[in-house]
Amino acid sequence: MLRSPRALLLDFGGVLADAPPQPPAPPGLVRRLSQLVGGAVADQQIAADLTEGARRYSAWRDGAGRTADPVELSHSRVWAEFVTGSWPGPARDAVDREATPLSYAWTWRADWAVRPGIPEALRAATAAGLPLAVVSNTLCGAAHRDFLAAVGLAGSFAAQFYSDEAGPRKPNPRLALLAADAVGVPIDRCWFVGDTLGRDVEGARRAGAGAAILMRSPRTDREPPHPAVVPDARIEDGHGLLALLRQARGSVD
Repeated sequence: MLRSPRALLLDFGGVLADAPPQPPAPPGLVRRLSQLVGGAVADQQIAADLTEGARRYSAWRDGAGRTADPVELSHSRVWAEFVTGSWPGPARDAVDREATPLSYAWTWRADWAVRPGIPEALRAATAAGLPLAVVSNTLCGAAHRDFLAAVGLAGSFAAQFYSDEAGPRKPNPRLALLAADAVGVPIDRCWFVGDTLGRDVEGARRAGAGAAILMRSPRTDREPPHPAVVPDARIEDGHGLLALLRQARGSVD
């Protein structure tokens, strides 16, 4: 049985919420970029560069995760390095000036949905006196914050830490350590809940978390094998998290 936690640190995507994959070049974002650059880049080229940019940024994230202390790129660097490099100078400058709102738009998912059992698990943890924090890699944490507020979950969290705001990217242990410090609980008394082995479980291990919980999501099934990274428990959703808490604490309702 896992040692009872004094705080929970939770990933956003795949744990608190999830959405079906969206096209890397959403039509609305293509239109917005086209208007922003005044037609200097054809819509077809914008869509192609967004698609290729998403692929290259994903590859960069995978590579960064294999380094000792990965850190997030700024919004401006993401657009300049992965999307607009071949665009005319004025178009690149226009995107750079709007890099943060564009990053929000690229991050936002209209079909995000709270994962099953998560509201119940959060309510039970809060009732048991466990502070909660979000610990998430993302291009734009503001989009995650706004979603949690829109679905009435933001008030459950004592702190939210996102890589684009804080700097470190999981599996860099500093992101989890910042969250543990913010909620005032030693990291070895925190459970870390995530949906990837290479980023979440590995990051929890590096940070010294009390337990590393793997919650399965579609991303979990797509992840390459990490035979040396073993979670303390595997669960399917928020209902599984609540069951673990009840087992560990004896009376989490």
